[in-house]
Amino acid sequence: MVIRGKTHKFGSDVNTDDIIAAKYLVSTNARELGSHCMETIKPDFVRQVKPGDIIVAGKNFGCGSSREHAPLAIKGCGVAAVIAPSFAAIFYRNAINIGLPFLELADTSKIEEGDELEINLATGTIKNLTKNETYKTQAFPEFLQELVEKGGLMNYIKNTKTK
Repeated sequence: MVIRGKTHKFGSDVNTDDIIAAKYLVSTNARELGSHCMETIKPDFVRQVKPGDIIVAGKNFGCGSSREHAPLAIKGCGVAAVIAPSFAAIFYRNAINIGLPFLELADTSKIEEGDELEINLATGTIKNLTKNETYKTQAFPEFLQELVEKGGLMNYIKNTKTK
């Protein structure tokens, strides 16, 4: 699976309240949540993001509460993947459940706002098409790629025949 999009850059310790403010937690609709994604730290984000774009951040992305709303908001606004040196454990699990791919890249400092990236989940290769650079990370496991393709864990279960 290959993802290609423009980069939206964030710093370290972006917490779930930064991703989606608590006042919007009355909804579980991904598009509704996505319309408010990152508005407390980057008010123009949802007007700038296009389907397939990529968030690149610093360490400890998704820290804070255990709300599944955070990765839902990210996916709901059209972001196709998140790259960071590390993720909060609960965000990691919630992202898997909803089919949002994430990659751990030790050094994200070379990637800048607006760079166009091409991510090959199967190989763990991230190409910065703007700078003609390539970064290597772990391949996204085949099973998780399947979850992403099916739209998350629940859709995977619904669409997988039992033996």
